[in-house]
Amino acid sequence: MSVVFSFRRKRLTRPASFPMEEISLKGDLPRTLILVHGLTGTPNEMKFLAYYFNKLGYSVHCPRLANHGEPLQKLKYTSWEEFYQSVREAFLEARKRGDKVFVAGLSMSALLVLLLANEFGDEVGGVACLAPTLFFDGWAIPWYRCFLPVICHTGLKNFVYFKEDAPYGIKNERIRDLVHKYFTKAKLKNIDEIDKFGYAFFPVTLLYQLELLVKHLTSKLKDIEVPVQLIHSKEDDTASLENSRFIFDRIGSKIKEMVILKNSYHVITADQERDKVAHKMESFFEKIHV
Repeated sequence: MSVVFSFRRKRLTRPASFPMEEISLKGDLPRTLILVHGLTGTPNEMKFLAYYFNKLGYSVHCPRLANHGEPLQKLKYTSWEEFYQSVREAFLEARKRGDKVFVAGLSMSALLVLLLANEFGDEVGGVACLAPTLFFDGWAIPWYRCFLPVICHTGLKNFVYFKEDAPYGIKNERIRDLVHKYFTKAKLKNIDEIDKFGYAFFPVTLLYQLELLVKHLTSKLKDIEVPVQLIHSKEDDTASLENSRFIFDRIGSKIKEMVILKNSYHVITADQERDKVAHKMESFFEKIHV
């Protein structure tokens, strides 16, 4: 992960065709699963789970977080409240159908679905937190990460980006090679193919929003009583297993479960053990379904 500075102030234009589509699949059962991709990610991260659960009969919706698919110059000024509103709107729409609604979020979005459980209580059937990220403390995070809190609270945060480096949250070598080919040629102003791979650059402004989101959520964990499952890899390169343990130890849910993976990195929805992730989620939802 390398640091990139950009002092460009000109607003970047969006391509004529919108590059990041949501995924919506209709199922036969009165159950809906909302799958939320990670920060600077794409609904494509959730594609395997979407089709897996749709085959089981679930209706599945993978919303696009606010301003994802837009140029970085717009995305980087998005607040965590706007990201949460994307998830909230998807939930409200699913609730209209009268289905039992389950929610799952990857990385930062695991925090957003926990906020949903806090706001709507038992209207949420159950929550799956997939590699939840409160702290960037994985083994691949560079040593200069400790300086980010300082940058986040200065004007510099508007001009600093991180360029993603290998392993990109992926242990599977074939998938990682595909991501590597895209990320190595990616430019700040170019958002071609982000529908497949997400953004190659991570604005520090969004790290600041994550910090604000974590502060908002942690005081509410004890009040969340919805069944919660946490799935995390002990080899997570971005966010250590301590992130899930932090939530597990503090959440008020009487029904809670932690699944530890052994052969994946951060993007567990698309990595080596995605089948196991799907099976564990299916078993958890079946157990809590009334």
